[in-house]
Amino acid sequence: MVLLGTGTPEPNPDRSGPATAIIIGETAYLVDAGPGVVRRASAAFARGITALQPTKLRVVFFTHLHSDHTVGYPDLIFTPWTIGRRFPLEVYGPKGLNAMTAHLMEAYRVDIDPRTNPDGNQHEFPEGRNVNAHEVKAGIVYKDANVMVTAFPTRHAMESYGYRFATPDRSIVISGDTNPTAATIEACNGCDILIHEAITPAWLATRPERFQRFAAKFHTTTTQLVDLATKAKPKLLVLYHYSDLSQEEFGLTLDRTTLPVSYSVSSLR
Repeated sequence: MVLLGTGTPEPNPDRSGPATAIIIGETAYLVDAGPGVVRRASAAFARGITALQPTKLRVVFFTHLHSDHTVGYPDLIFTPWTIGRRFPLEVYGPKGLNAMTAHLMEAYRVDIDPRTNPDGNQHEFPEGRNVNAHEVKAGIVYKDANVMVTAFPTRHAMESYGYRFATPDRSIVISGDTNPTAATIEACNGCDILIHEAITPAWLATRPERFQRFAAKFHTTTTQLVDLATKAKPKLLVLYHYSDLSQEEFGLTLDRTTLPVSYSVSSLR
């Protein structure tokens, strides 16, 4: 698992937008595509994670279609193609993905046409900018020789899903943006890693009242996450898409659980 970005809509220059890579062998399965996703993948590749070479990026899952999770989508479509990707991108996500994909392809027509004409640099491999978009429902949404991916419904401000990645010897669950749900607990049920969003009550108290009401419906506080994780029983709990407060403020809440927890501000970028 590689956390390519754990940020929020806040344009913090030290944190890229939400994007997670599940690595199995030489294949990377991406979840969400926040700002900076391809450059973060390239940085990981430079550090020896060969599956994240940008031209190898092939499969993407979106938890939901908010802009902070999808601004990197055209980057995933076009940047790897311009440097040599020769196969289509396979993309899975909630209702609205097909329309978003079609509009992006049309919006970038002014770029695609000169790149694929007889004089274009990508004339010999136009298929690299193609996208096969798949709108999902709860249940098994993807399976190959490495992994089976199951979508489960979450509770956010639009149609949204979390995903469980299962191999014969390992399971990883990622929540996306959500209020605590029984479906997340069921999807984990002793999983190896649970990657879950979190905001601290201290940070939430500093936000406008309207956002506090929104967060009460559609996000998860660290206090709520302790209760959820106690029931879900992951072997490791990883916090992401988190608020910009100190490790100490996280620790005041997370000390209530005996689960292994990763929440290092220095390492989650």
